[in-house]
Amino acid sequence: MSERRSAADSVRWQGFSTRAIHAGYDPDPQTGAVNVPIYASSTFAQDGVGGLRDGFEYARTGNPTRRALEANLAALESGTYGRAFASGMAATDCVLRSTLRPGDHLVIPNDAYGGTFRLIDKVFSQWGITYSVAPVSDVAAVRDAIRPETKLVWTETPTNPLLNVGDIETLAAVAHEAGAKLVVDNTFASPYLQQPLVLGADVVLHSTTKYLGGHSDVVGGALVTDSEELDEAFAFLQNGAGAVPGPFDGFLTLRGIKTLGIRMDRHCDNAEKVVDYLSGHDKIDAVLYPGLENHPGHEVAGKQMKRYGGMVSVLVKGGLDAAKEFCARTEVFTLAESLGGIESLIEHPGAMTHASTAGSLLEVPANLVRLSVGIEDIDDLLGDLENALR
Repeated sequence: MSERRSAADSVRWQGFSTRAIHAGYDPDPQTGAVNVPIYASSTFAQDGVGGLRDGFEYARTGNPTRRALEANLAALESGTYGRAFASGMAATDCVLRSTLRPGDHLVIPNDAYGGTFRLIDKVFSQWGITYSVAPVSDVAAVRDAIRPETKLVWTETPTNPLLNVGDIETLAAVAHEAGAKLVVDNTFASPYLQQPLVLGADVVLHSTTKYLGGHSDVVGGALVTDSEELDEAFAFLQNGAGAVPGPFDGFLTLRGIKTLGIRMDRHCDNAEKVVDYLSGHDKIDAVLYPGLENHPGHEVAGKQMKRYGGMVSVLVKGGLDAAKEFCARTEVFTLAESLGGIESLIEHPGAMTHASTAGSLLEVPANLVRLSVGIEDIDDLLGDLENALR
């Protein structure tokens, strides 16, 4: 663990994109390869029984490509320990199983990601875990939702898909005062725009499928923490349950990460122009974007985020049918689930990513449409939206 800590500390002084490109890997001493090799091996030769070479024995337990990715992820979040998983939900499951026991309680956002809600509501509830919901933007409501048996406060900021904003520093203080830990799903913001560990969070979670991978060609998840105790618990389940990424997945994620900074700048540039266009459109009831001065979380977002992100949600006039028609009429924006890739995507959360919340306290508005604004030419994106809303 001390080697991992010193490795993390050694890059803290570097700028974000320098860390994104270099952290976790030095050119191969034998070949000089500047990129991490894809170690497509399920097992590793030993020099005598127990004589491991650089600590590797079996690829579920550890793989050189994955190790480079994990060190890189930790550096991106200004953290000490990183763990990579086969998906964002695998990372979510690991946090929950590592920190909760029957009888424990957690607080989740009232507009949490549908997959997170489904896992907690349909699976962990059967094992004696209870939960309460509270708006991430309402610190008093979060505090009131905490019980003596609360072990986790789970936060997304901005939230998926309503783009509400939680004050990470304040929420961390509230959680810690109650003896609970704060988990922040940083998928929407990415580490380029927001660094929850620096603000007091205990664990940062990512679906690396999204902005980190950035090209809609790989599925993965990650956990980053400064706690050696938590990291050991995550490592045990990572190996014991085996939801690990393969070396090809690790390579693709690392390749995507190298351009995260410049991609996020373009995502933000385009999103801001999309917001300007949609804010004045007569077929849109409301635009949900933290960068708008009238957004309830604008001030908090400005304090803890570098910029406001590439995700935009809108409430369409005309209800459900109008929202679905909007989704069906775009051409440059692809109708598809997921987000954070270089291509622009559009979706109807109530019927797609958040269908599992129907009838619950987390149900999303029927006229809600979510846009993942990509890095295409902005004139083409605006023209596509104009045609779709005619």
